[in-house]
Amino acid sequence: MSGELSLGRLKAILEKHNIRLRRSLGQNFLVDGNIVRKIVTASRLAPGDVVVEIGPGAGNLTTALAATCAHVVAVELDRRLLPVLEEVIGGLQNVTLVLKDALEVDFDRLVAGVTGAAVYKVVANLPYYITTPLIIHLLRGQSGVAEMVLMVQLEVAERLVAAPGSKDYGAFTVTVQYYCRPEILFRVPRTVFFPQPEVDSAVVRLTRREKPGVTVDDEALFFTLVRGAFAQRRKTLANALAGARVFPGWTRATWEEVLNQAGIDPRCRGETLNLEEFAALARVCRQRLVES
Repeated sequence: MSGELSLGRLKAILEKHNIRLRRSLGQNFLVDGNIVRKIVTASRLAPGDVVVEIGPGAGNLTTALAATCAHVVAVELDRRLLPVLEEVIGGLQNVTLVLKDALEVDFDRLVAGVTGAAVYKVVANLPYYITTPLIIHLLRGQSGVAEMVLMVQLEVAERLVAAPGSKDYGAFTVTVQYYCRPEILFRVPRTVFFPQPEVDSAVVRLTRREKPGVTVDDEALFFTLVRGAFAQRRKTLANALAGARVFPGWTRATWEEVLNQAGIDPRCRGETLNLEEFAALARVCRQRLVES
């Protein structure tokens, strides 16, 4: 039986199947139909689109997505929720439920195997405890993801769109902005979830760039430098990179020389660098490594 999942209906279904939700799995289910509709509208779905939903929970968003697109592939970790999902979305012919850990799923292969599609969108109310690693997994390992519309903690949303020099700007920000254009669409109060979380949320859109935000010859080297730059935020960039031992044998003096060559002040801090400056640093480092 499908249909909008009110708080009363959700509680009744959970009680019927003797299920207690686990905060450790980020099980805070959306029970506000207006927010569900806003998420679906923000997803800009066409009738032929394929959607991956991660953490369908009780199937509230799943139902709304299935009414708008060609097919929904819903990936759920908690097998205890199977009878709940069968009751809520069991009658929907264009929904495929997959019981797996999303962090271990090759979504490109999964979607191709289920629907034959090479391109898809991800729309989800993400479990808070896997938000950051899951976004990285989707961006770095799954080339078929065209766009993501995600419910995340408000503080995560602010990190996604942060500008260089701000307190929210970090390695996660640089990685996301390298691969896509992030934007915060709207805030979501904690009161629309059951059980109610301790923080507010936001719905964000991550639109995949046709090509990365900057051109680099060695992506692995680029991200190694990004991680090193943010490893010790209080230190100057030269000290942080030397302390992180990004390259064995490179001293602070070496890093000062390299940073100067890249046009970057060695006394600045990593959080002040934008994508272009990280790319410039990567190019100089690569050249030096080749010549050494």
